[in-house]
Amino acid sequence: MYSMTPPSPIMAIVYDDGLRIAPLMDRIVTHLRAEGCQLAGLRQIDVSRPGQSRCDMILEDLASGATVPISENRGEGARGCRLDVDALLKAMARAREALDDQPDLLFVNKFGKTECEGGGLRPLIVSALEREVPVLVAVPRGNIDGWRAFAGELSVEHDLADLPDDAACVVDRIGFGIERQDGERRSYAVSGIERPAA
Repeated sequence: MYSMTPPSPIMAIVYDDGLRIAPLMDRIVTHLRAEGCQLAGLRQIDVSRPGQSRCDMILEDLASGATVPISENRGEGARGCRLDVDALLKAMARAREALDDQPDLLFVNKFGKTECEGGGLRPLIVSALEREVPVLVAVPRGNIDGWRAFAGELSVEHDLADLPDDAACVVDRIGFGIERQDGERRSYAVSGIERPAA
């Protein structure tokens, strides 16, 4: 059982190593689910395609388990972003609806180029903050200026290089507290704001 209170409503894991961040974020999701936490948000799953150098990107809605592909198939020689923005926005709308159930945590797989440019999952993060739902987000170091311009003082950053590989240790280190409210349900406390268990 955890009882730590994070210093901010948003915990950001800043990373250079894309090969390490994805498995760690997956382990964090698995750990939090095992602790009984109700999660909302989107997790990216990369699927290799035979004969293709790039993976297909699929988003899993953590509240419902539904998946949606967000890669456009533009052929092997295509350059530039392959993101299907319409599919991303539909996935975001589904995740946003899940915030009405007051989950314990919003999980955002990546604050990417689309978010830096003012679109993507930014409204989802804002919706979570409006509902006092804490946010965990991974931020590539190349997007850190855009992230800071967006999140400002609401975010505390943790460098991936300073974090252990063990998900439980990461949850402790970054300060998301799981507080048992009754015999079964847990809730998060963020910046001193506690949401009572339903």
